[in-house]
Amino acid sequence: MRPGNLRLRRYALAVSALVLIALSTPPASSHDAPKGWTYPFACCSGYDCREVPKKAISERPQGYVIEGTGEVVTYQDARIHTSPDGQYHWCSIAGADDSRTICLFVPPKSY
Repeated sequence: MRPGNLRLRRYALAVSALVLIALSTPPASSHDAPKGWTYPFACCSGYDCREVPKKAISERPQGYVIEGTGEVVTYQDARIHTSPDGQYHWCSIAGADDSRTICLFVPPKSY
């Protein structure tokens, strides 16, 4: 076999392998909130986010306080997002009740 043909075969094999990997790998996605909107992938790996009762989050002069952990998320923190459904949603590492906040969705002040 000529060296040029061997290189072309290796290239075709490599491209075929990449295409096969791309087709067999599920796309990165997040999951839906109970009211049907989708948590952003940056906040959620499919299980990190959930709706929480209003009493789970309190507002203080310093920011939002996650009652279960005592963590304070300041009002200027980039992890805070407006909740599309007017409910609190908390995204924490591995969805654990005792881990740090990834994202916090808060109702707009008009709710």
